[in-house]
Amino acid sequence: MAVDEFPAAGIRTPLEKWVGPEPGLPSAVAHVRRWQRLLAGAISITDLLVIAVAVVTAQVLRFGFGSDDTLVFPGGGTLDVTITYTVVSAVMIAGWALTLRLFDSRDPKIIGTGLLEYKRLTNATLAFFGVFAIVAFATQAQVGRSYLLVALPLGWALLMLSRWLWRHWLMRQRRQGRLMNRAVVLGDLASAAHVAAQIRGDTGCGIAIIGAVTGDAAPGEKLLDGIPVLGEWSDIFGHIDRSGADTVIVTGNHPLSPRQLRELGWGLEERKANLIVAPALTDIAGPRIHSTPVAGLPLIHVDYPEFTGVKATLKRSSDLVTSILGLIILSPAMLIIALVIRATSPGPAIYRQERVGMHGKTFRMLKFRTMVEDAEQQLSSLLDASEGNGVLFKIRNDPRITRIGRFLRRYSIDELPQLWNVIKGDMSLVGPRPPLASEVRSYDRWVHRRLLVKPGITGLWQVSGRSNLSWDDSVRLDLYYVENWSMTADLVIMWRTVRAVIRSDGAY
Repeated sequence: MAVDEFPAAGIRTPLEKWVGPEPGLPSAVAHVRRWQRLLAGAISITDLLVIAVAVVTAQVLRFGFGSDDTLVFPGGGTLDVTITYTVVSAVMIAGWALTLRLFDSRDPKIIGTGLLEYKRLTNATLAFFGVFAIVAFATQAQVGRSYLLVALPLGWALLMLSRWLWRHWLMRQRRQGRLMNRAVVLGDLASAAHVAAQIRGDTGCGIAIIGAVTGDAAPGEKLLDGIPVLGEWSDIFGHIDRSGADTVIVTGNHPLSPRQLRELGWGLEERKANLIVAPALTDIAGPRIHSTPVAGLPLIHVDYPEFTGVKATLKRSSDLVTSILGLIILSPAMLIIALVIRATSPGPAIYRQERVGMHGKTFRMLKFRTMVEDAEQQLSSLLDASEGNGVLFKIRNDPRITRIGRFLRRYSIDELPQLWNVIKGDMSLVGPRPPLASEVRSYDRWVHRRLLVKPGITGLWQVSGRSNLSWDDSVRLDLYYVENWSMTADLVIMWRTVRAVIRSDGAY
């Protein structure tokens, strides 16, 4: 977007209409700080409401409407302290809400993007109930177990749901250029362009790049389309003030000395503006990065990805349990699908194709047949009509696909038999896309890292566009998963898969 599409104090949403100038701060920074506080305040209200709903529901389910049991804290005879569960519920609601605040679960830097917001919600909830249990044990109070067993999971689920709804609302605003941080990128031309392109490709991050400060180009030139070069380093604070930026992003390659960087931080502190340092490391997720201060230097430690050990065992156990349960539950529907396939076109119901798995080992991947029986023989006559990404053959209206096959592909139902591949150990529920042997033969050396983990029924490629992705984007997403996989990320991908399947974007 162009610079003038992000006014410093535009009154554009119900939240922003209350935003006005704040004495002592540049108007752009004051504007951002005000809407951030209002957003955090609104979220805190919904947090309090959903906690109250969960706790009150637990009390009603345990003791019924219109009745209130008592909780006794033994003190010995006449020293016993008795309080009602209504008081316990009030204390629990207040304590839970306070714990969310203590864990910075509404920090503007984490609201609306990444997993850290959800992690803090989970950690705060577990910490509060842990302290609650310790206090109950220490005082010998016999708190109703069913009361806690309802309040904890219900409250956590409602908190996650409410934050998810807030996140989607916030992302809709940001796609329209609202509720954004206005950022200037500082660095050499190449690194500034790379950082700007990556950030602009993720509107949900809440950062709008409005300009660049670099010595490699003249003022007025374009860093990228819609992002001008504001000038050189010597007038950095002038560029920040004139552009209305509230954030400065320093790239990994810049000419500033350590003293100049400190002075930059001091100047931004006076303006209450954000300072973000973007290291030259790319495609490395936060859990692998650890910062250690040594003699005043923030040294960054980068862990290597783990493919064995406890995490891998846990992933395999999760795959087995989920796949077995999935096959048991879905087997009646899968039987009906198989019968419909056989009844509507000649040929077997299950299609077997050789794919390359972990460490280059080949296996027979199972799918419901979605094409006519002689589809392989017809392929050569259709190669020139491919709409794929240059490596994979794809046609949006492939004439070989049967009527029932088109429906199965649209909602990824044809992939259900791969649950058996997961049980056998050839695949995982989440992983890189299983490649053909012909694809692997054309891989560059570094692309072979895709084969360090088992291919998945779903993955980042599935939730990011499927057939609409270019080959480079598909490879990048698979490699990112290989380098940064975790059980938490797998759960998020599976959740996003449900949404992607319902929308059927990129499925053909």
